[in-house]
Amino acid sequence: MAYTRIHAVKATVQKALKYICNPEKTDGQILIDSFACGIETAHYDFMDALSKSSGVGDKQAFHLIQSFALREVDFDTAHQVGIELADKLLENKYSYVIATHIDKEHCHNHIIFCAVDNVEHKKYNDCKRTYRHIRNLSDELCREHGLSVIIPAGQKGKSHYEWQMAKEGTSWKAQMKYDMDNAIREAHSYEDFISWMQTKGYEVKGETFGDNALKYLSFCALGQSRFTRVSERNFGVGYTKEAIRERIEKCVMTQENFPVKKKFPFPKRLDAKRTLIDTD
Repeated sequence: MAYTRIHAVKATVQKALKYICNPEKTDGQILIDSFACGIETAHYDFMDALSKSSGVGDKQAFHLIQSFALREVDFDTAHQVGIELADKLLENKYSYVIATHIDKEHCHNHIIFCAVDNVEHKKYNDCKRTYRHIRNLSDELCREHGLSVIIPAGQKGKSHYEWQMAKEGTSWKAQMKYDMDNAIREAHSYEDFISWMQTKGYEVKGETFGDNALKYLSFCALGQSRFTRVSERNFGVGYTKEAIRERIEKCVMTQENFPVKKKFPFPKRLDAKRTLIDTD
């Protein structure tokens, strides 16, 4: 079975592409493919397609994640299913890059595709109807490849995936905290932090500030049926959206005031025997 999630990519397309194409996550970039664009030049190819359309808005691409159950599928099959999903969904109109990550127990596909097609230069319509279409296509492909299909979880109780995670002894909160800490270190701003979490596969809620904004920031990982609130009660001190923003600002200031110095190797010492030969 496979879980799917999609979100828009606005100002961080190049960073998102770099993340999904990480050699350490893709078996040395073996499990990467693309359509109607180069893997190394995808960002520029996307920008070219976007320039041919009007009224696109701030959505430059979409990031679709397809995550499989623990140890149900091998990496090559997962990659093939991802390619078939992208081809059926995008109908050979949109440029895309697909990467299969193998750095976790459950392999998962990242598909980043341009927000505008190459044929009619129309923008992709991201809505509940198109998301249901993605889910149906993914389920059909899972059946064709002999994989199980998800039975949607209700509002109460645990989904099968959550139950399996608990059985394996894996903590949602521990993994989420680890991902948040990494994103805080990598981010250049609070907005960049949110983009990093989305790239890692999390659905986000309550990320904005202001009088009408939700009090708490919440994340929902792939396979979770409910959001997890980011609060001091759940994660400890330093885990509210205000505290996270402050931590990022401090990290950025530290990097600006104390830039990382380049390390140069010490000159190699000449071998004693070599020195004697040279002096003779």
